Amino acid sequence: QVQLVESGGGLVQAGGSLRLSCAASGRTFSSYAMGWFRQAPGKERVFVVAISSIGRITYSPDSVEGRFTIFRDNAKNTVYLQMNSLKPEDTAVYYCAAMLGVPGQKTVQYRYWGQGTQVTVSS
Repeated sequence: QVQLVESGGGLVQAGGSLRLSCAASGRTFSSYAMGWFRQAPGKERVFVVAISSIGRITYSPDSVEGRFTIFRDNAKNTVYLQMNSLKPEDTAVYYCAAMLGVPGQKTVQYRYWGQGTQVTVSS
């Protein structure tokens, strides 16, 4: 069982930055691939970026690469999402998720989920 708790969301102006954190319980955090997803109001939850257990990063096909970075600290059982040059369209609830194996881009592939943290970007 893995429990995930996100933090770091908030209100930021366009062009600003935020760093989200996702703290995981359990001793096997380093074995899990970790992903970040987001869900805008009225829309489905979509993949943003993931990092494998050995640090390989997979970005979504949209334009977050170059603005968003994922990294993990296995000693702290934490994965981070650094978001720079934020845009109003980045406004969403951001979720972290954990899965074993090669990180996927579909929600159904992830077994454990956090409760989400709201990110609001004002124009």
